[in-house]
Amino acid sequence: MDRTVPSRPPAPPARPPSAAGLAPPGGGRPAAPPPVHHTLICVALPFLAISTEHGQLDGHGLEGVYQSGRRLLARCRLRVAGSEPVAVQGALVTADRARFLAVVRTPNDPGPDPGVGVERSRAADGTERITLRSFTGRTVRLPVEIELGTDLAGLGAVAAGRPGPELRATVHDSGMRWSAADGAHTVVTADPPPKDTLASAGLLRWELELRPGSVRTIELRVRSGGPVRPAGRNGGHHVPDAQAEGDDPRVARLLRTAVEDLRALLLRDPDHPADLHLAAGVPWRCGPASAESLWAARMALPLGTRLAADTLRALSRVQLSGPGPAAGRVPGPLRDAGPHLPPACTGVEATLAFPAVLAEARRWGLPDQDLEELLPAAERCLGWLRNAAGESGLLRDPGPTGLRRADTQAHAHRAALLGADLLEACGRPGADWWRDWASALRHRFRKEFWLDDRAGGRPVAGRALDGSALPHLGASAAHLLDTGLLGGGRPAQGLLDKVQTEQLARLLGGPALDSGWGLRGLGAKEPGHNPFGHRSGAVRVHETAVAVSGLAAAGYEKEAASLLRGLLDAAEAFAYRLPEMYAGQQRTTDGAPAAHPAACRPAAVASAAVVQLLTTLAGIRPDVPARSVALHPMRSAPLGAIRLSGLRVAGGPFAVRVSRTGLGMVEEAPPGLQLGV
Repeated sequence: MDRTVPSRPPAPPARPPSAAGLAPPGGGRPAAPPPVHHTLICVALPFLAISTEHGQLDGHGLEGVYQSGRRLLARCRLRVAGSEPVAVQGALVTADRARFLAVVRTPNDPGPDPGVGVERSRAADGTERITLRSFTGRTVRLPVEIELGTDLAGLGAVAAGRPGPELRATVHDSGMRWSAADGAHTVVTADPPPKDTLASAGLLRWELELRPGSVRTIELRVRSGGPVRPAGRNGGHHVPDAQAEGDDPRVARLLRTAVEDLRALLLRDPDHPADLHLAAGVPWRCGPASAESLWAARMALPLGTRLAADTLRALSRVQLSGPGPAAGRVPGPLRDAGPHLPPACTGVEATLAFPAVLAEARRWGLPDQDLEELLPAAERCLGWLRNAAGESGLLRDPGPTGLRRADTQAHAHRAALLGADLLEACGRPGADWWRDWASALRHRFRKEFWLDDRAGGRPVAGRALDGSALPHLGASAAHLLDTGLLGGGRPAQGLLDKVQTEQLARLLGGPALDSGWGLRGLGAKEPGHNPFGHRSGAVRVHETAVAVSGLAAAGYEKEAASLLRGLLDAAEAFAYRLPEMYAGQQRTTDGAPAAHPAACRPAAVASAAVVQLLTTLAGIRPDVPARSVALHPMRSAPLGAIRLSGLRVAGGPFAVRVSRTGLGMVEEAPPGLQLGV
């Protein structure tokens, strides 16, 4: 979870509140969010259901069912035959549903074996099915009661330890209703209707008869206001059912989970309901984040271009206009950048990503009408870059620090090259100027942002206003290898020369950065290293995926394969739902990656990174305007044979297979595309 500092640009449409950064009563230090790494989070935005493994909702911490950032239900405690069932298992079944198993001993059980099984299936929208099964040879009558309660508090207030008083319930239809002073309300209904309803205690009661081997089910439904349909219910157009299979059986579940989570994180633009884009992550950032939304849409391009188009469209609507140095920039908050750097502006990152994502979406088959609509916004982004870089040709942070970050120069270089390609293809002026600008940036960067030493040198993280170097080494250096695709599926020219690229590959694959589970945010030997620091040592899945694809494209497959295997092993430890980050502790033979207690899980960039990682194995390089698509698979085949299907190129289905010997073959493609390896 990134710590953010609000910036001045106009805010996008209202979204569910974030829990991060809320000040406690009386001011002072912002309250730390409670740990969520042991919770089960069902997601189908704008709905969340947060549970512990035993399945009872006790109202502790973040537990409950939420809609648009408001807790609709805080308590849902089940008692059978006067006692709580003994929990035996709890796990996510899909992104939006969890399953809990428990058992109950009845007075008629002759020995220690439980005679009744209880299964609870809880969905993100609060719908819950409670199924009781008889394992005995005689008929039993069981009193069943469910204790309900809520505070209708906001997620941010709950996370800050200020949930508010529990509200008094009233009887409503076949259940209960709660109302808050601000007019908000929630209703829980039950089917079959309860025998008794005690609103003052929040109790619903039944008397159930279970014959030998029989099953009885109670269904609860939580509602607030009119019907709300999660955006992901129609998410197949934006995130299709891509599948993976291969020698390593883990890839199938990894991709399936990533696709489910991407759909679950889809949000509908309230002012333009047809447009969907991704929330940053759950539970702390259930709203859009400009830079991360673009990164996720870019990494998910193998699933189609519709998500990228909608994301770009949403950001173009809030792009700053009018005179002044900010014209053309996409707004975004400041983001903490670790112990050695001042906060970074995510709006700058999003502005530089905009033309690059549009250019690459065009290669994957973005429809012409979308391209025509979005091209002016991309030109405004390039115009901002031209004005912001000025005569120096290097991009400085806005504000008094004037820091020139190395990764920002990499983003600017990619925007210039891919922007030039886009302008030329669309018959717009300026392509040659941007290529010359990028060439000058490469020449200057190789001199000013590289420190020579006896070990072969290293890139600097940035240059301060006085020209001094910030020499610490971290995962952000991976962005220096991220170039993007030009016409003919060619990678854009790299920011570093051949010798520097080789040295950077060695550093990224070395033990200081490669933890064995992925790439550390800050090298283990650097001052201020903290394996749990979200920008000072933790493994961030997005940056590791950038490193894997960049290393593979540059021909350094050994280093790429090591990082790829580390992420796959980490994914297995996290039940294939990768968090946005986890601890960068060194891997041991009998260990597992340590969770970061405040990490979003699922997170858009982590889920989309899975798509990029697996498609990197096949090296898919489309050029739909030229009616071609080529494969450049990793020859080392680090995961053995793999087959990917359900991808999208030119709007049609695309499937590819890579053999154990690293040979690639297109198995399915839209008609009219020339295929090559």
